[in-house]
Amino acid sequence: MKRQNSGAALMVVLAACALARPGAAQTLVQQSAEARMQLDFHVPDAALQAMLPPGTEPAIAATGAAKDANLRMIFIDRIAVTAPDGAPATSGQMVYLAIPIKQPNNMIAQMLIYGLTSDAKEAPGPFGVYQLATTYRMERAASAPEEQVSEAWEFTAASGEHMELHLKYDRGVGRKASNETKFFSSVNPSFYQLFKVDQNLDIMRNATITVPDKVKQFQYKATGGKLSSLFDGTERVLSIDNIPWYNRAIYMP
Repeated sequence: MKRQNSGAALMVVLAACALARPGAAQTLVQQSAEARMQLDFHVPDAALQAMLPPGTEPAIAATGAAKDANLRMIFIDRIAVTAPDGAPATSGQMVYLAIPIKQPNNMIAQMLIYGLTSDAKEAPGPFGVYQLATTYRMERAASAPEEQVSEAWEFTAASGEHMELHLKYDRGVGRKASNETKFFSSVNPSFYQLFKVDQNLDIMRNATITVPDKVKQFQYKATGGKLSSLFDGTERVLSIDNIPWYNRAIYMP
């Protein structure tokens, strides 16, 4: 695995920034500084519903940048991850699939249904859905003065599940955003963690809203196991989002 990233040092510094403080009933589990690349899809509705626990329904936006998206594939470079006492916790790369779901109070949450990780300690992880990637690769290279970035991500499990992404894009300036979102497990729907996030989001290509198209080359693949029914050739890519810095604090309720 090779990573070429002139901004890596900045990412580590950002990991030390103060994140949202926990409420009285919340317990800090982990803090991390990450770089992410996110693909929003509309995949076959029946195949998606088969991945969800009974009674769980996807929340599909009717307008905005997430319009029609019912699944997200998120590639993650975990640059600096620390335990609550500040000790190093893990590092490496992963990719996971998240589905926006409806909550009884009309709040939107996310449900994790599957992931591949380079770190054996994170499989199956607290959500019970991560699988060890027995082979993986992540590369990032930036050129100047063109300000163009190339990325390559590849993850493969021993059982054949495979996700990959290759793209080249013009570096842009994203917008800072903060949010708090509950992430639930598809194998244990009563389990969730609260993600408190500060991030910089650059929407590089979108099917609904008007943004400059910064993507010069793009190719993805998702095959094997349960992935085959979701990515059967009829899926549509709705958005390609670069998140060059993503500071996350994870809490248990």
